[in-house]
Amino acid sequence: MGNLLLSTGLFRTGSVPEQAGEESFTVRRISRGITYYHAASSSPSPSSDPSPPADSPSSHLLWDSQSQSGLASTPSPRPLLLFFPWLGARPGAVAKYRDLYLGRGADVLVVQSNVTHFLWPRWGLDYALEVLKVLEDSPFSGRTLLVHASSIGGYTFSQMLTHISEGRDRHACLAQRVTGQVFDSLVVGTLEHMAIGLGKTLAPRFEGIVKNAAMLYFWLFRAHTAELYERSIQVFLDNPITAPALFFCSEDDALCDQAAVEKCVDHWRKRGVAVESRKWKESIHAAHMRCHPADYLSTLDTFLNSLPVSTLEVKKEV
Repeated sequence: MGNLLLSTGLFRTGSVPEQAGEESFTVRRISRGITYYHAASSSPSPSSDPSPPADSPSSHLLWDSQSQSGLASTPSPRPLLLFFPWLGARPGAVAKYRDLYLGRGADVLVVQSNVTHFLWPRWGLDYALEVLKVLEDSPFSGRTLLVHASSIGGYTFSQMLTHISEGRDRHACLAQRVTGQVFDSLVVGTLEHMAIGLGKTLAPRFEGIVKNAAMLYFWLFRAHTAELYERSIQVFLDNPITAPALFFCSEDDALCDQAAVEKCVDHWRKRGVAVESRKWKESIHAAHMRCHPADYLSTLDTFLNSLPVSTLEVKKEV
């Protein structure tokens, strides 16, 4: 678990300036596992021009326009990308996705999952509620949101959906703020798929032993594990967020049941959700961008360009 990004860090509110290519940004530790990366231009002065250069790939992509009320107003904050990495994601790998969105006009909130959030779902629900509270407080309240969840990160996001489903009135504004969802290498299917995922991630050399131990654990504590996993899957299927979605997956991914993914895509489409998907015959779990960079980025850009982020006026929560 030592590789988990910031999982052992202490609470810190100080900001540290860094550089992502040509994009300057500041890092702020919100809490253990939650880190905020915001560009130096995130809070422009009223007299500044909020628009990126006309020839910039993000000039019409992820930039909030001014209020559509017809009155002059100060520029809206940049959209916020919620990135849920895979288990054990290294800082360098996370930085590639972070820089991807920073360069497209969005700030980034990295929400790192911990294996204990999965092994004991009640802790995962507590963590998900912590993330929701962060999003409903300054400086994040009222900002346009995009979601990018990879592997176990999709589980953490589904725990957030559980709270949203159970408290629709309380979290309705937050659900409406999400304008796009990207899911990469979701670990879905049977308990065996989940157990295989743990083995491959935690101890590849002892994958079989970890898998069998996990299956025994799920059986012994079914009421506290398996039943809650099934509930999370159902909540994900009936996702209260109906923003357009994009799924990345591969046919040879042992951690992802393709039938379960296709079932979800079909179910969402029947509910009226706009869903796109990109599937490869061969790839690596949670590494599709590394294995198929041009195809991955082209598909992602096409999807992001289709979102109405630049014209969305987001209401503040009360």
